[in-house]
Formats: sequence, structure tokens, C-alpha cells
Amino acid sequence: MPSLLIRNVRPMGASPVDVRVQDGRIAEIGTALAAPAGATIEDGQGALLLPGLVEGHTHLDKTMWGMDWYRNEVGTNLTDKIENERAFRHSSGHDAATQSLVLAKAFLARGTTRLRTHVDVDTQAGLRHLEGTLRTREVLRDVQQIQIVAFPQSGLLGRPGTAELLDQSLAQGADVLGGLDPCAIDGDPVKSLDVLFGIADKHQRPIDIHLHEPGAMGAFSLDLILQRTEALGMQGRVAISHGFCLGDVSEREREALLARMARLGVVLVTSAPPSRTVPPLMACRQAGVTVLGGNDGIRDTWSPYGNPDMLERAMIIGLRYNLRRDDEIEVALDTVTHSGARGCGFEAYGLVPGNRADLVLVDAQTVAQAVVSRPVRKLVVAGGRIVARNGVLQADVASL
Repeated sequence: MPSLLIRNVRPMGASPVDVRVQDGRIAEIGTALAAPAGATIEDGQGALLLPGLVEGHTHLDKTMWGMDWYRNEVGTNLTDKIENERAFRHSSGHDAATQSLVLAKAFLARGTTRLRTHVDVDTQAGLRHLEGTLRTREVLRDVQQIQIVAFPQSGLLGRPGTAELLDQSLAQGADVLGGLDPCAIDGDPVKSLDVLFGIADKHQRPIDIHLHEPGAMGAFSLDLILQRTEALGMQGRVAISHGFCLGDVSEREREALLARMARLGVVLVTSAPPSRTVPPLMACRQAGVTVLGGNDGIRDTWSPYGNPDMLERAMIIGLRYNLRRDDEIEVALDTVTHSGARGCGFEAYGLVPGNRADLVLVDAQTVAQAVVSRPVRKLVVAGGRIVARNGVLQADVASL
């Protein structure tokens, strides 16, 4: 891989510097750097330099991004959405391999170089969706780091054989084990979590649990999750996606739960939906809980909304939490950059020599302006390789 020298860029809005990239990593950051022989030289023209963006929670396998419009007439209950989606995917032949690749590339063109995706595993589809997404991960492995969560979208206990499929998923290459509403969906939270944590412990993999359950029910499930995290020594290896209950319970109960989460290194993932009570972002951070951002589903049978642009997701998080000061908007960006990488366990991240060279250039004066304006990405570098210009993938990447 040839050397790359990017001149005149402002890391996170700081003074202009040059960035030299060698062998896929940031080799040097400084002023008036010498260009190595044969290096590719890019003039950043004073652009704002961001680290590669991080998507902490999406569903690549189920998207209809780029397909014909799906007319959504699904019921309002969670189970309505689950059953409708499973039936649609089965009857239509929806192809997870094709669609996950389309959406992953759309993320990459907009500067997302690392992402975590939840992939449906159930007794009707088996491992078909997982296998398709594993192919996407392999195709893009040099330009995008993809973590795959084996996710029991239809529940764990209600469909016998699901636990065995999750076990097989981890054996076949899934990075993380997913879970879903142990009370509301599985109906037996103790057994559900015992099975789930047992599989994770067997394979020594992290867990990421969708917890939609409200109020006291969700707090009860969260308590059980925290108990097992500590008992099995899984500190730093558990994520709670959504965690709506943390926005419902009393301040005193929330503070106690957040203190335990911080002590155990349990992270929180939010899409900041406008339709639900959400965990208080600043209170979570002040308690020491890492909060990362994600889109959840994008253009699928659940919802027509979503966009593979993590600057837009940061803006939505800022709007949902009424973040108006520049330093507050920087927190919104942090959920899809440094906290996103830390919460997912992505290593060698950030604008520091020695780290993987994942770089995004935008025309903006400040980080806050970048979040609010969501400018087209002037340049995206992934693993030291230029992969997109002006929002368009390079031909060699687009053809993957």
C-alpha cells in the first residue's frame, strides 16, 4: 500500500496539520511533513478532519435500501412487526447478502468505517441471513470493520431450536451474541438469560441485548442482566441496546442501575427515537456509562426511516436530547466516534499515530457545524486507502 500524505487539515477543528499514512496506519501528524518518495499527496484545503464514523447498532441484513418502496401496513405491537417481517422475508426471498452489501457500502461512502450489525437468526430462516452478512463482512474486510451480532429477533425460548442456532452462529463467525426482551418476549427472564449467558460463556463472546421493556419490567430485566454480568466475569463485554426503562424509572432507581452499569462496564446504545422515553444521555455519561449511537433499522419492514449517515444520527441524538451548545453537540458526535468505538470494542481508533487510518474530511468550521450541516464527505480514508470522494465510492470499492 503506497504512502498517503494529506496536507492542511484540522483534526476535530484544531490548527491545520499534515497527516502521513503508512501501511494502513497513521504514521505521523505535524506541520510541513516531508512527503515520502512515491507518496500520494492530497490537499485537504483546510477541511475539518474527523476519525472514521462508527455505527453502533444497525440491521444490515433486513434493509430494503435501494429497492422498490415497501408499503408499510404493519400493526403497532412489537410482535406484529416481528411476525410481519419474518413472513415478508420468507415469501419475498429477500436476500441478506445483496442488501447488507448495498447498505454497508452506503455507510462507507458517508464515512462509516466501523459498524455493528444485528442479524436475524430464527428457526424459519435458520442461518441464511447470517451467512449472507458474513459474505458482506468478508468482501469489505479491507475497507470496513463489521461486527456481526447473532440476534434472535423472534425470541429465544418461544421457538425451540433457536438456542442451538445461536450456538452455531457463534461457531461460524458471529462476533457477538444478541438477546431480546427476556420478560416481554420470552416470558421467563431467568431461563432466557441463563440460556443466553450460557452460550456467550461457552464461546467467550460479548453480549448485546435489545431491551425495549418499559419501567419496572425493564428495570427487573436489567437487574438480572447485571447480576449475570458480574457472576460470569463479563465486565466490559455487555451492551444494552435501547434501555428505554432507564428513562421511565425514578431518578433514585436509575442512579443505582447506572452506578452498577458503570462499575461493570456495561455500555448503552441509543438511537434516540422520538416515540419512546429514552435514557438521559448526560446522566448516563456523568455516571460513567459509555453511550454510543446507532440508527437501528434503516428502510425496512419495521420503518421507512433511517439513513446510513452517522453525522445525521448524531444530529438526531442532539435534537432528541436538546443539545444546543457547541460542547454539547460535540457529545452527540462522540456517540458515533470515540464512544462508539469504545463501546463496540473496536481497537486502534482515533486520530493518533499508530492507529488505523480511518479518516473523514468535511467542509465545516467546527465539529458542531459538521453535525448540524452534515456536509458531503470530501474524502473518506479506510485502513489507509482512499475509498470515497465527495460522497461517491471509488470505482475499485464500488465494484466489490
